[in-house]
Amino acid sequence: MNLDIKGLRVLVTAGANGIGLAIARAFAGEGAKVHICDVDTAALAALKTTDPMLTQTACDVSDRAAVKSLFAEATAVLGGLDVLINNAGVAGPTAKVDEMNPEDWDRCLDICLTGQFNCTRLAVPLLRNSKNASIVNISSAAGRLGFAMRAPYAAAKWGVIGFTKSLSIELGPDNIRVNAILPGLVAGDRQRRVLESKAEQRGISFAEMEQTAFSYTSIKEYVTPQQLADQIIFMCSPKGRTISGQAISICGDTQMLG
Repeated sequence: MNLDIKGLRVLVTAGANGIGLAIARAFAGEGAKVHICDVDTAALAALKTTDPMLTQTACDVSDRAAVKSLFAEATAVLGGLDVLINNAGVAGPTAKVDEMNPEDWDRCLDICLTGQFNCTRLAVPLLRNSKNASIVNISSAAGRLGFAMRAPYAAAKWGVIGFTKSLSIELGPDNIRVNAILPGLVAGDRQRRVLESKAEQRGISFAEMEQTAFSYTSIKEYVTPQQLADQIIFMCSPKGRTISGQAISICGDTQMLG
C-alpha cells in the first residue's frame, strides 16, 4: 500500500531503542524524514552507523531546556514538522503505594506525562503550518485498566488519554489530529524487566509471571513493536486524515493487568 508519506517530517521521542526505533525505521522506510531523541547516548551513537538516515539529538523530555534545544535542532534538520510521536516513557517503580519512594513517583510522571506536554507545546505552532499534521501519544493498556503495584505508571498513562482527548478537540480546528496508542504486552527488554520485577515482588518465577500475564489476554502472544509502528504510520498518513481523538488498543484483547 502506498501511504503517500514520502518527505513527511517526523520527530520520535525515545527513538533509539524498542518501540521508538521501530516507529522511526517504519517512517523512514516509507520515505519520511525522521529525527529522533533519546537519553541513551550509546544507542544514539550506534545508530549513526546502522541507521544514518535518522538524524538525532540527545534529550531528556522531562527537561524543558533540553526539549527546547531538541526542537531547534529537529526543525533545522527537517525544515519544519508534520508528525510528533510522544513515545518517551519509563516503567516506573513496582511497589505498594505506601512503600513507594515519592521521588520514583515524580520521575515516572515527569517523563511519561509531563514529557509529552513539554514536547507538544513546542510542536503545535509548527504543526499548524503542516498540510498533514498528527500527534501520536503512546499510552498503555495501563491507561484504561488498574495496575496493582504500578500506580504511577497507570496514573501517567491514564493522564495521556485525557491529554489526547483534550488536544484532539482543541487542535481539530487547526487540522491537527491527535491519537493515543495503547500497547499491551510488547516484546522486548523493557517488558521482560517489568515482569521480572513483578515476579520478584510475588516470589514466583518469571515463567509463572509471564503465564499469569497472558492469562488475562485473548491472544496469547506478545505485541511486536512493528505492529505498533504499522498502525501509527497509517494513522499519520493522508489515509488516516479523519482519525482523531482515539485511544487505540493493540493488546491482544487484554482484559486485566496482573
